[in-house]
Amino acid sequence: MSLLPVEDALQRLLTASRPPTRTESVPLHEACDRVLASDVVARLTQPPFDNSAMDGYALRHGDIVETGAIVKVVGRSAAGHPFNGSVGPGEAVRIFTGAPLPPGADTVLLQEDAEKLDDNRLRATEVPAFGRHIRRRGQDFAEGETVLKRGDLLDAGRLTVAAAMNYPVLEVYARPKVALLATGDELVPPGSALGPGQIVGSNSYGVAALAREAGAEVIDLGIAADDPNAILDAVDWAKACGADVLVTLGGASVGDHDLVQPALLSAGMELDFWRIAMRPGKPLMVGRLGGMQILGLPGNPVSSLVCALLFLEPLVRRLARLPQHERRTSAVAGTPLAANDKRQDYMRAKLDVRGDGQLVATPFEKQDSSMMKLFAAADCLIVRPPLAERTEAGEACEVLLLRPLHSTP
Repeated sequence: MSLLPVEDALQRLLTASRPPTRTESVPLHEACDRVLASDVVARLTQPPFDNSAMDGYALRHGDIVETGAIVKVVGRSAAGHPFNGSVGPGEAVRIFTGAPLPPGADTVLLQEDAEKLDDNRLRATEVPAFGRHIRRRGQDFAEGETVLKRGDLLDAGRLTVAAAMNYPVLEVYARPKVALLATGDELVPPGSALGPGQIVGSNSYGVAALAREAGAEVIDLGIAADDPNAILDAVDWAKACGADVLVTLGGASVGDHDLVQPALLSAGMELDFWRIAMRPGKPLMVGRLGGMQILGLPGNPVSSLVCALLFLEPLVRRLARLPQHERRTSAVAGTPLAANDKRQDYMRAKLDVRGDGQLVATPFEKQDSSMMKLFAAADCLIVRPPLAERTEAGEACEVLLLRPLHSTP
């Protein structure tokens, strides 16, 4: 099987994805960044009554048709404490922002446009337009109105209006379930005493974090030995958990100890493709096993995280019905970049911001896919397309951001 271009591989992966239709009800304080599974219809009218938009005096416009008109203050209306009465001719009620407009009043005179006199009287020093500074009942939304739609992404504004419509909980689509399985006799969990030939299994922690950030519920299947039965037991566990995606870490190539692909094929996996024209991360595997999508990531830590960034993050966001996270941006090379071969290259690099705002990406000298320290220190990945010609320092290049940009002081 020939190497598949990165963009073609991603398109095939996303095209085969099936967003779960499961829904759940969550309280408002847990609903941010979730996607609505049903329309939200207003349970009440907002505002529920005419109210004042400013601090001032509620009165009849006909009583202050000219500057210098005098009215008498007969009461007050505050939020939660309305005036128990009505406004008659020549009268006014002291009113505060959000307070109900008393019957009989049709305009609010701003407090700064009123001169206080004795005997609870005041003089209008400015004449507002008729109906000024009043929020009318239902001007925001009316009971029965559909304000939010199925498929809307819940953010601060939408959560606020949902609360205003008197919803304590909302129905949202369930997060896609991503099961992670690390494989290899040599792997032990962090904190273990290492025996001969053993290493700490680290990949799953970064991949899990990336999946959660993308909107997934992560199921950690632990570490499976290089044993087909152990791998199949973990696959059965993923099925029992209702996983939408099974992500395997390592063992997806075709060496004597690479048992993941044969084990999954024996379980009925339909292999879509494997081996991508990229560096790092060539031995990436994609398939389907019943209702689960299969994504087999390489075992090298950097390869694993680069592939998770390029393939798992977009897949999870598609399954979660979330907009894709745009990491691509342009920069200039901080050092010369050698001509590239037939595989798309992703080089770890530091990112600096020049005084003119231009981003400068400088790759690390070493790019070995086992070196996680450099990945942790990197700000971005420089993308070198297949057969790219040599790029000189100062020339344009494309980068993928690994974390938000922060301008230098």
